[in-house]
This record gives sequence, C-alpha cells and structure tokens, in this order.
Amino acid sequence: MAYDMNQLLEICLQQNASDIHISNGRPPSFRIHGSVKSLKSPALTPDDCVALMKQITAERGQQELAADGSTDFAIGYQDKARFRVSAFKAKGKVSMVLRLIPSKILSFDDLGIPAHVKDLITRPRGLILITGPTGSGKTTSLATMIDFINKEEEGHIITIEDPIEYYHTHHKCVVNQRELHVDVPTFSEGLRRAMREDPDVILVGEMRDLDTIAAAITAAETGHLVFGTLHTTGAARTIDRIIDAFPTNQQEMVRTQLAGNLLAVISQTLVPKTGGKGRCAAYEIMIMNPAISNLVRENKSFRIDSTIQTSQSQGMILLDEFLYKLYKAGTIAFESMMEYCKDQAYLQRRVQEDGGAPAKA
Repeated sequence: MAYDMNQLLEICLQQNASDIHISNGRPPSFRIHGSVKSLKSPALTPDDCVALMKQITAERGQQELAADGSTDFAIGYQDKARFRVSAFKAKGKVSMVLRLIPSKILSFDDLGIPAHVKDLITRPRGLILITGPTGSGKTTSLATMIDFINKEEEGHIITIEDPIEYYHTHHKCVVNQRELHVDVPTFSEGLRRAMREDPDVILVGEMRDLDTIAAAITAAETGHLVFGTLHTTGAARTIDRIIDAFPTNQQEMVRTQLAGNLLAVISQTLVPKTGGKGRCAAYEIMIMNPAISNLVRENKSFRIDSTIQTSQSQGMILLDEFLYKLYKAGTIAFESMMEYCKDQAYLQRRVQEDGGAPAKA
C-alpha cells in the first residue's frame, strides 16, 4: 500500500503519540506513552521510506541527507501541529523519526518544575544549563522558561536552535529565533553575532562543541543571561563534561569562570506514570552557592551531590530525592523509580525506613 505522510501525521495526533518512526522492513510505528507500537499494515519498503521522506523534506535537506547521511528540520502540519524531523540513513536505506512539538507551551505547573526556578531565570546575568538524555523534555522545559521571561520581563531574547521547534510571539520582550543553517551557520558563530544584537537573554539550543561552550561562558561573563543544553545526567557530571571539553592548560581558568558565572544546572528525565497514564519529569536542581562555587574552583565536583543533599532549604534537590517524592505521591511505580535512579540501594533503604507503600494516586 502507498503511504501518505499527512495520514501518518494525523494518526500521530489522534493516538496522542510523541514520535513517528519510519524504517525499512517495519510498518510505520508510533511512540505512545513511552512504548513503540506499529500499525497493523504492510512493512515499509526502501522506496516507501524515500517517498515519505521526499513528501516533507526540502531540496537542501535531501542534498544534506545524500551527502552527510542525515538531516534535521521542522515541519508544520496544517494549523494543527509542528514536528521536528530527523531523516537519516541506516544500512544505506532512508529512515525517519518525527517528534511531535506540542502546539501549546506548557506552564511550570504542567511540567512539575518547582516554582522557585522562576526566581533563577529572571536573574540579569549568568549561565543556566538544562541537561538530560535525548528525549527527556529539555526543549519543552526551555520553551516554558523563555515564555515566562517573555511575559514577565521587558527585554530582547535571542534563540539559536537546530531546528526551531516552539514558536514564540513577542509579548513584553522582543523575541528573535534563529535557525542553524538557515539564519546562522553554527551555534558558536550565532552566539558571537548575538553579542552585537543587544540581547538580554540568549538561548543556545545545544552546547555540542568546545567553541560553543566557550562562547556561552563568555556571553554569561559579559552580562547576559544564557540558557544552554547538554546531554549529561546530573549536576556534577555536567560540570565535569564542560571542563573536560577544554585543553588541560585551560581547565583551571574555565573552572574559575564557571564558579563565577554558572547560576544553576537543572537536570531532568522523563519517567512513566503509574497505570500507563503518560510520563512525568523528574528533576535534579543545583543552584550555585558559595560552597558549590568553591568545589568547582577547587576541582572537587565529586562532592557536589552531598552539598546538594544538605542544601535542600536553598531549593536544591537530587534526582533520587525527586524520584522518591514522585513514588511516595503514587505518581510513579517502585520499578520506575529503581530504573531511573542513580543509587538503588539508597532508595531501597528509604522505602524500608518509611514503611514502603506510596500514597494512593
């Protein structure tokens, strides 16, 4: 049977799926509440996959796919939704994954982000890092934070994204969204150019190389509020990842820069809810205070977790503590808590000490 991309996009919306998977040798598949399920239809052939790709991919993207083996872009589906698309080759054949971008920007309450984070993101300067594995909701959280600033503050927001996913309209702020390969050649170049564009807030979609990391730190150091993302888990690993990106002879200087300019690391992951009711976010929040600043400066990141643990009154929380709260509230199952936590033995002791059973959801 011939497949039509619009038909598959419509099914995605009707089934409340988060992703569409197009791969040779398998029917079109959809990620629904975290699990991938296939249509009961014939498997896709290589020609089917190419035809579906060409229905939604511009000529530039097709050329990039042919030359580099992958291309990323975003598409709109009528006035109903937007999708982030990754088209790539696997065993020489074309595959695609389309991620649904929710049309509505969610609130802090919708995402379960602690309210005190609002105070952090309205600081006049510094670096805030949103981290987590691929598909953990970093882009959604950033969209919520930018939307909050846009509606509460008066200033200029510049985003550099690959591709642009959530569209922001001007509210109290002027918002300029720049797309990689369309409006700007690289993240690092976009950051350098942004410094001449009178920004108050700069969002860099991904700090994927040394030049971008260095440019983001410099932008924060020179009086701007900078948001960035990294594919790391936890605050301590994030700081190690940034410092390790630099040559050895620059690492001491970078530790000093981070100690003085990093505001917070917010690490997140998505965890299945009990009863198959979708997923919820679990967060780890590190806020820079004098104690953590000293640990960063002195290359003692291995002690950051224990400092977060003893600084909960300042709004910090470890991922395992957040997971335990979700479990106690009945939002997630014990098995999910164990799967996504960092220290299983610690959480097992917590459950035994507290008598075990969570509250009824």
